[in-house]
Amino acid sequence: MGRLLGLFGGRRVVITDGAWGTEMQARGLAIGQPGDLWNLERPADVLAVARSYIDSGSHVILTNTFRGNAVALAAIGLADRVAEINRRGAEISREAARARPGVRVFGSMGPTGKVLATGEIGPEAVTSAFASQAEALAAGGVDALLFETFSDVEEARLAVRSARPLGLPIVVSFAFDAGKKKDRTMMGVTPEAVGQAMAEEGADAVGANCGAGPDAFPSICRRLGESSGLPVWIKPNAGIPALDAGKAVYTMTPEDFAGHAAPIIEAGARFLGGCCGTSPAFVQALTKALESCASS
Repeated sequence: MGRLLGLFGGRRVVITDGAWGTEMQARGLAIGQPGDLWNLERPADVLAVARSYIDSGSHVILTNTFRGNAVALAAIGLADRVAEINRRGAEISREAARARPGVRVFGSMGPTGKVLATGEIGPEAVTSAFASQAEALAAGGVDALLFETFSDVEEARLAVRSARPLGLPIVVSFAFDAGKKKDRTMMGVTPEAVGQAMAEEGADAVGANCGAGPDAFPSICRRLGESSGLPVWIKPNAGIPALDAGKAVYTMTPEDFAGHAAPIIEAGARFLGGCCGTSPAFVQALTKALESCASS
């Protein structure tokens, strides 16, 4: 079964959560602003987001720490607050998870935002940034670590290596949104290259999130699973957004989104949730769709 799936007692498909940024913007976070500092300044709002997903059926709740590494925080003058932002983020999600037995907390870790290939950042700085963030999340009580929305395999390799000494299960998820078929990352990496690399590094699961709507994910899911032999983590966006006064607007309904669950699960997904534009209503719809699949 593996130590990651073992956290869920052999559940065939684990329902994760949906978008955090969308929910925090509804509570007043300015578009384009990182929400990580809310762990310290507005913890009640962060707790409310976590609880809303758990109440909707999530078996996995993330932490509000996507941009919590030292490199990303340095861009907004908060590099010295890595430990407290991440530890508090983990503690808040841990508090929310206590309301429902079996809910697990995964520490959310996004990329640095710098490019290794051009020398914009070096491997030592990347490794240090992820190691310090992972240590703080572990201190806050997370059950596993999720590196999400990556595009560079080499950065992801460093991320896994930096976190492996902590002994926590590790999931690595990439955004596939480039190429003619939208099956490449921004750096031109294929699902096959991602799957092979993450298996080599000892990740416990590999996945795809963001990038596109759910119709694009069955093929990517299958290719990730076949190339890695690992459980696959999938979190699509709520379709392709339209721009309204410079703001991304997602029009896909929760029911339409959940209608894509069956082919994604048939393609091998073991973890399924939503990314940009999704909400607790989408998780609730996914939960109902999963129940329907199980009874059919």
